[in-house]
Amino acid sequence: MGKLIKYLKPYAFLAVISPLIMMGEVLCDLCLPYLTSYLVNYGIQGLDITSPQDGSKVALWLARTFLGESPAEMQLIVLFGVLMLVITLAGGFFGTFCAYTAARAGQGFGRDLRCDAYRRVMALSIEQTDRFTTGSLVTRLTNDISAVVELIEAILRHFVRAPLFVVGGTFMLISLDLKFGVVLLCALPVLLTVLVVVLVRAVPLFSKVQTRLDRVNSVVQENVSGARVVKAYVREDYECERFRQANADLRAVNMRVMKMMAFISPVLTIMMNLSVVAVIYIGGFNVAIENSGMTTGAIMAAVTYVTMVVNSLMMIAGIFVSISRGNASARRVNEVLAEKPVIAGGAGGEERGDVAVSFRNVSFRYPGTVGRPVLHDLNLEIRRGETVAVIGTTGSGKSSLVSLIPRFYDAVEGEVAVDGVPVKDYDLTELREKIGFVMQKTVLFSDTIAGNIRWGKADATDEEVREAARTAQADEFISDFEAGYDTFVAEKGASLSGGQKQRVSVARALVRRPEILILDDSTSALDLATEGRLRAELKKRTGETTVIMIAQRIASVMEADRIAVLENDGTILHCAPHEELLQLSQTYRDICDSQIRSGALVRKGAGENE
Repeated sequence: MGKLIKYLKPYAFLAVISPLIMMGEVLCDLCLPYLTSYLVNYGIQGLDITSPQDGSKVALWLARTFLGESPAEMQLIVLFGVLMLVITLAGGFFGTFCAYTAARAGQGFGRDLRCDAYRRVMALSIEQTDRFTTGSLVTRLTNDISAVVELIEAILRHFVRAPLFVVGGTFMLISLDLKFGVVLLCALPVLLTVLVVVLVRAVPLFSKVQTRLDRVNSVVQENVSGARVVKAYVREDYECERFRQANADLRAVNMRVMKMMAFISPVLTIMMNLSVVAVIYIGGFNVAIENSGMTTGAIMAAVTYVTMVVNSLMMIAGIFVSISRGNASARRVNEVLAEKPVIAGGAGGEERGDVAVSFRNVSFRYPGTVGRPVLHDLNLEIRRGETVAVIGTTGSGKSSLVSLIPRFYDAVEGEVAVDGVPVKDYDLTELREKIGFVMQKTVLFSDTIAGNIRWGKADATDEEVREAARTAQADEFISDFEAGYDTFVAEKGASLSGGQKQRVSVARALVRRPEILILDDSTSALDLATEGRLRAELKKRTGETTVIMIAQRIASVMEADRIAVLENDGTILHCAPHEELLQLSQTYRDICDSQIRSGALVRKGAGENE
């Protein structure tokens, strides 16, 4: 928790005055029982306020200040009643103001912490976010930070209030009569023992609660995002059972914590009531003794002070629960903040040349895996303005290859360079601004179609958006919508077909006019005619743009300037035009033959003529 205190520094003034204001509320509350005793003793019971035995110097001073030398009983009732009302209003003001300042400090703390944590998550590499899991990151940025905020507010408000009530209430109780102190002397050890035993057993469970909550969130996230697959395979019952188990595990840990914490309240309540009975018994016994110095008002005040002290101990128990839960959550948030991005940018690069992208003896395996690398000793140069296709069997590493260019992952051996500069030397923003990436898995956001296209270039004009859509063969179907480009896209693009989503994604990449355009199997949902028109438009409009495309169909890549064939061992042995590859590469011939047999390969240019 100490590492997160720095987020409270901008709100230091609010954090300091909150406890000070709370002291004002506590002092007001501590004064009320004494005023109650004055009202009962001198206003209702009619005791002599000047009597050495039953009188009070404070009460006498108040009476003479506001009422003169010989006030009537009714006047004393009104006086002390009005003073109680004034002090109650003052305490209410202090309490409300403290709640406001504590909330401002706590919520500001939470906002800043949440922003920093979110920025750190955005800066992490894909392998790091995979290690945390999506469900866990969602829990840490929401539930865990909320628990830390609650702790901050509890400290600013109750961390002063509860101890002051215990100390102040005990002092005021003893000032009424030392005999009442014996009651607390007997009760406090029992109460403190119960608190310590319960909290020592409950505290370790709070981390387990958050871990179980991670699991619940992960299951929900997986099933919501994969709802169509679940329904398609009729696995609702299985997934419901999986969620039920995760939920049951969370409930079991929560129940263990709640059972332990539930033990505190009855014990404190019993001890409080026994203490009240003891105070009344001691007070009643002494009142019955003539000239004992004990009054009815003092007994009433003592009962209130005992209640205050015990309730404050219950509040302290709640504070320790908040501290335990908050510390567990703070550790989890700190894990995110302390995670250094594996992929960090360099100072940037200027060098340019004829070669736009080069792979030099590159080997790559995914983090945490062993065995044969996905890519092995791979060499490839792609010239500026060239269109190069990458083809290979399923699982040969085509998507892994292009993921190294924008540094979604780093090569474990060798070097990937853009414009002759190693990608590790680039500032990440500068590197990725050069690239338009259309991913294999289409991702659209809950926004308008125009808004999704502008993800590629935030300041794109309406004409630039339409031009990119026309090139991507998306303008026609967009114009058919009633709202056109202002049509709102449902979450994850659920309101669009697969081909429509792919074309919007292509438009998003084109609108930024990238130096390097990567198309990772981004036309798989298009028919050959639409794909042919898209390729023709790309060829006309991309100009000097270097295009790297991955596709499964030979018909999609045969017009590329060169085709790189990725072998199953992760190497590229041949990179040449279509006709040459038919002579050079057995792997390429096998792919062609399999597609000819399946009817997937059409004659060159068929897409444009259909």
